[in-house]
Amino acid sequence: MPLQNLVEYFNDRFGQEHRSSFRPFLLEHETISTLFGQIKIGSVFSPIRRTLKPDEIIGHAGKLKVSTHDVQYLYSDEIENLLSNRPHPDSDFDRLSRTTHMLNYLPLAHLQGALFLEVDPRHILGIKQDHGAYFEEVINQCGLETKNIVIIMAVSSPYARHYPELITGLNNYRHRGYQIALKFDYVAQEGLSFDLITQLSPNYVSLSARPFDQLRDDTLPEKLRRLTAQVTLTGGQSILQQIDQKKSASLASNADFDLVQGRYYEPASA
Repeated sequence: MPLQNLVEYFNDRFGQEHRSSFRPFLLEHETISTLFGQIKIGSVFSPIRRTLKPDEIIGHAGKLKVSTHDVQYLYSDEIENLLSNRPHPDSDFDRLSRTTHMLNYLPLAHLQGALFLEVDPRHILGIKQDHGAYFEEVINQCGLETKNIVIIMAVSSPYARHYPELITGLNNYRHRGYQIALKFDYVAQEGLSFDLITQLSPNYVSLSARPFDQLRDDTLPEKLRRLTAQVTLTGGQSILQQIDQKKSASLASNADFDLVQGRYYEPASA
């Protein structure tokens, strides 16, 4: 289906769901952007590469590009409908941003790589069942398959007591064919992190390299090797992301990360 037709389809769908004439999806110069209040959402895709073969790309991580935009005029009854039909603003934002990434990813989909999309833990906890059902309809409408979508959840200590519900939600995504990834900013408590990896057996586990750029710790490669070994043991692949410097690229190799991502590998920073 042509991109313009997809934009019209999702605008019509949004209007029907919210009983509004508001049309959030825009097509400009063959690129999709989406309006959310005064925010204009776009997409940036960062390649995920094999550590030992950086020229080989296995997928792309979708990131938000945000700018401001004039608010569309709404009649008072439309505002009431939007509010009454919106269970939580974060849910709409999450869905709109993922749909935006999916539409913008279509020109890259022929590469057969995976699209990595982050889902807010609050969104997972806010849906009691059928996680991924709504987005599965979006994927099918775009002519793609759930197996090419990686659902990423950031792991943080405030959500520790909700891990059972989050694991259930992520497994619901998995049952619909999605791949699953856990994202750690750092691994402060190896025991808890490893337990979560063991319980979920995610397809991918990612870690940011930025905290390590200024860190002086000769034992760091060994600590990270324990993490990558645990990921391998549970059948997944490890990713070191946000690699900006050669030091972090070397760390990825020394610590046996399967995959890498970051500005260091992009042509402009080569």
